[in-house]
Amino acid sequence: MPREALLYEKLEDNGVRCGLCAHRCRIKPDARGVCGVRENRDGTLYSLVYGKLIAGNVDPIEKKPLFHVLPGSKSYSIATPGCNFRCVFCQNYEISQAPTRRKLIVGRDTTPEEVVDHAMATGCRSIAYTYTEPTIYFEFAYDCCRLAHEKNIRNVFVSNGYMSEEAVDLAAPFLDAINVDLKAFSEEFYKKQCGASLKPVLNTLRRLKERGVWVEITTLIIPTLNDDPSELRQLAGFIRSLGPETPWHISRFHPCYELQDIDATPVSTIHSAVEIGREAGLHYVYSGNVPGDSGEKTSCHQCGQLLIDRFGYLIRGYFVQDGACPRCRTPLAGLLGS
Repeated sequence: MPREALLYEKLEDNGVRCGLCAHRCRIKPDARGVCGVRENRDGTLYSLVYGKLIAGNVDPIEKKPLFHVLPGSKSYSIATPGCNFRCVFCQNYEISQAPTRRKLIVGRDTTPEEVVDHAMATGCRSIAYTYTEPTIYFEFAYDCCRLAHEKNIRNVFVSNGYMSEEAVDLAAPFLDAINVDLKAFSEEFYKKQCGASLKPVLNTLRRLKERGVWVEITTLIIPTLNDDPSELRQLAGFIRSLGPETPWHISRFHPCYELQDIDATPVSTIHSAVEIGREAGLHYVYSGNVPGDSGEKTSCHQCGQLLIDRFGYLIRGYFVQDGACPRCRTPLAGLLGS
């Protein structure tokens, strides 16, 4: 059932301006925003995906990826259709692009109470708003977040980071952690490959940190498009400016969607990027989509002691003691829980 949207303003001639993401779409009557799921009906903006779950799965929290949030726990992962980006390398394009490419909005009608109840029944310690962009179903995510916090369940977003300042401020009191895809450090990349802009993502990351949300960052390295070492150094330097404790996940690309003509990222490129992150002074740099790689593990940034031994999403050993390294007592950053 359509729900009146949050964060919009009414304009002349029954127009509206959405304030949910950095596109700040100006929407005429009977039209929709860039995301394809917010519609102006006679001067009132509606979310067309409130409670329209197209996915609901129990995942390891490491799959998000979030390596410093309740390691080894389960997260109830939900999504509705739609996205405010047009990434040509999207892994979930069937559901993220359906409202814009096919004008199709499907999903199982679900209430926030049902989402939280299912998370509790399956032993999940968090709810992850993921697979598609949680910003575009913000109203539903917001209601779930508030209810989950009452039940002592954590909330995590997996996002492209294109939230408006108002959306960040509204979500922050109920949002425990977020993994933001910082897809490149180039305006040209964001414009050509994603239909968006870099600067709002950087602003969102700064604001999230200021509001006390735990932030992890993922970059999918795509050969010839965003793998230039000088650009990666700039990107790593920006992450360092957020705080050296901010984890950086460097993920390996595999051909998909509209990028079938680019080969998978060489593992050597991933290793080089990891080294760039370490040279920039980041405490936690991880290799992704390379199962069994040593870069999946968490080590103490002070003395090098192995703290979390991972293989893919599986934790084979957890050696943190009272939130710190057992050897040198340096704290491990994050939301480790009890």
